[in-house]
Amino acid sequence: MTRTIAILGGTGPEGLGLANRLARAGERIVIGSRDAQRAQDAAKKLRDAIGSSTQLEGAANAAAVAQCDIALLTIPFNGMTGLLKELKTVWKPGTVVIDTTVPLAAAVGGAPSKMLGVWQGSAAEAARELLPKEVSLAAALHNLGASLLEGNAAVECDVLVCSDDEKAKQVASELAQKIPGVRAINGGKLENARIVESITALLIGLNIRHKVHSAGIRFTGLPL
Repeated sequence: MTRTIAILGGTGPEGLGLANRLARAGERIVIGSRDAQRAQDAAKKLRDAIGSSTQLEGAANAAAVAQCDIALLTIPFNGMTGLLKELKTVWKPGTVVIDTTVPLAAAVGGAPSKMLGVWQGSAAEAARELLPKEVSLAAALHNLGASLLEGNAAVECDVLVCSDDEKAKQVASELAQKIPGVRAINGGKLENARIVESITALLIGLNIRHKVHSAGIRFTGLPL
């Protein structure tokens, strides 16, 4: 049975990049947006670029969630609370949510390389409070920037996956490794997302400082 992956906030650069990579890997993707037409237009443009047989659709966020088995949150942090409250009654039990959100100061007009303070400790922990208990959650894919996700070239980057749920951790790791060159690493409990999210701010600063768009991370001394 073919599973469906919803990418919420999928019309932004990060969401489109992940839709591109996962669709190329053969996954059925529904791009979600507040504006269904915008999502459909984005899906068509990406489908035309990859190939007409690609399983790519667009829908309003609620419609995308209602049909998905896995959902990726790729929305700005300042929109996360409102969206998850709006979707609270739409989730199907057993859905796996993968949160890529980073609480960057840019979300409120600050520097993109600075973090916002989050009362719960991390964006992922804040999301956990807003999701139904029947929904699993993993934090992952934070440090794969949109420019790395364009096209289909290998991405030389590790992805840390944090979760208190082994099923969610396994699903997130599997999806990450569908991107050529990416290695998924068990990052431990969900609370460790507060460390992983901050790595994104560091990478953005490195990109700015060195005038590049592709800074990533690799961990040495770990088994392949």
